Amino acid sequence: MPAAPRIAFRRLPEVAPAAILAQMSDPRVAAHLPLAPAAWDLAAVEALVAAKEACWARDGLGHWAILADGVYVGWGGFQKEGAEWDFGLVLTPEAFGLGLRIAARALVAARADPRIPFVTFLLPLSRRRLGALARLGARPLGVVDHAGVPFRKFRLETPAEGPPGTVA
Repeated sequence: MPAAPRIAFRRLPEVAPAAILAQMSDPRVAAHLPLAPAAWDLAAVEALVAAKEACWARDGLGHWAILADGVYVGWGGFQKEGAEWDFGLVLTPEAFGLGLRIAARALVAARADPRIPFVTFLLPLSRRRLGALARLGARPLGVVDHAGVPFRKFRLETPAEGPPGTVA
């Protein structure tokens, strides 16, 4: 069995826009992004990166580019939604199986930040496999409307000590 890839977080501007464009244009990714533009081009990628960088400037925390063994596999991180910190993760299809490991590693940052007593997750109704959230310890809160689209909402408490068995 091959070793688990080494996960690293970088800022989105450090990734070639073409890599993000390829990811966001893939129909397997788009199927789970009901708020994303129907068609992607480099201008849409630039707008996405600028919006995510604005979160860093405004809140001191935001979305990262995610690398596995040095290869771009997606983006994700934290975004302040009102008084709550929401965690989102958008992976390339080749990296879909890394979601739990990446999320658990990112949650280390949430647990280290006293501003984040809990994290929320909004998943589109198209997402059927929800076991990873249960393994993280997130509990369902029901279906909520976000920008006119229904999402399943989950909440995960982020005490500083973290839950037993956290994957880092």
